[in-house]
Amino acid sequence: MMYIEVCALLFMPSNGNSSGRRPRSWWETALVILAAVIVLAAFVSHRGDPVPVRTAVVEQGAIRSLVSTNGKIEPVNNFEAHAPVSASVRRVLVKEGDSVKKGQLLLVLDDADARAQAARAHTQLSAAQADLSAAERGGNQEEVLSLQAQLVKAGTDRDSAQRNLDALKKLEQQGAAAAGEVREAENALARADAQLTFLRQKQTKRYSNAELARVDAQQAEAQAAYDAAEDVLAKSNVRAPFDGIVYSLPAKQDGYVAAGDLLLQVADLRKVLVRTFVDEPDVGRLAPGNPIEITWDAVPGRVWRATVAAIPSTVKLHGSRNVGETTSIVDNKDLKLLPNINVGVTIVAAEHDNVLVVPREAVRMDDSKPYVLQVSGHELKRREVETSLSNLTQVEITRGLSARDMVAINSWNGKPIGDGTQVKF
Repeated sequence: MMYIEVCALLFMPSNGNSSGRRPRSWWETALVILAAVIVLAAFVSHRGDPVPVRTAVVEQGAIRSLVSTNGKIEPVNNFEAHAPVSASVRRVLVKEGDSVKKGQLLLVLDDADARAQAARAHTQLSAAQADLSAAERGGNQEEVLSLQAQLVKAGTDRDSAQRNLDALKKLEQQGAAAAGEVREAENALARADAQLTFLRQKQTKRYSNAELARVDAQQAEAQAAYDAAEDVLAKSNVRAPFDGIVYSLPAKQDGYVAAGDLLLQVADLRKVLVRTFVDEPDVGRLAPGNPIEITWDAVPGRVWRATVAAIPSTVKLHGSRNVGETTSIVDNKDLKLLPNINVGVTIVAAEHDNVLVVPREAVRMDDSKPYVLQVSGHELKRREVETSLSNLTQVEITRGLSARDMVAINSWNGKPIGDGTQVKF
């Protein structure tokens, strides 16, 4: 080899040369030594040392594909009481955190105005109902009785006119009555028939359709006003609609509230809803029934479990993120999860058991094809693989490797590694 030849020249005796050449000077010797060092360094450099690498063993186990995000807790069965009108708060009978029973009185507003309004509405409704009843019956009680009496008299008059006409016709046939008398009797019967018909029509059709519609509308308006007044009166005395917990109570005793202001909130917190915000790229990975895990920083180490009940039907802007919203029902028997808190949510999008897995760092990509660098002795060999599930730390290998195979992750000294690289451990 070249460096051996250089060293041989270096240590060759300078005298005793049969060729008779002059001895080497000191600088020539130095040049020869320098050349030998350069050649030796180049040789060592070309030869190359094994690269220390970090490795991993292909293992058989389980892998989960996860979606990690955040969510918010909401009551499933929630009741909100709002002030029906502007009023003062007369009494507050509960405080935040109290357990309440269905029908329990919770809060009372000053309802003096509401009672007065309800009384006025009731009077108007009674009058409107009386008018409608009178219209439907053809008048008030006095008018109805008077009309009935007129009908009886008109019927009697008509019968009398009919009998008188019949008698005169017989007399005319006997020559005892004149034709003029018969015509007068016929006219009297016609007048009696007309009066009877008029009274009968008056009894059944005293009011026109337009008049009946107006009276009916007045009654409906009065009924609506009365219902509204009764609703205000009922909402001035707030009662629990079901067993639950008072979790919000902004109203204060002797305070003043405007119409629509929130008075209190009651919820059954034994089950709560978690609304999860999933970033748009992950929405397609969701399916009903996916297991989820909920954590809350206020209770370290606690995990609540549930399943996805509904997947997003649309994507919308939430802060600066495009998200789909999915919901789940969570058991909360110890009442630890509170409405409106922010929680961490992990959704198990997929899970495979008894499969081959490697660290995510061990899988490389080349033209969109995954491969690994398998350790074969003290050399790396490129192996193309097929993958399935992946998460932040692992990748499932479905083809190309076997259990207990060793793959390279990276070098310890930062040098690049690839197919054919000599390695050490």
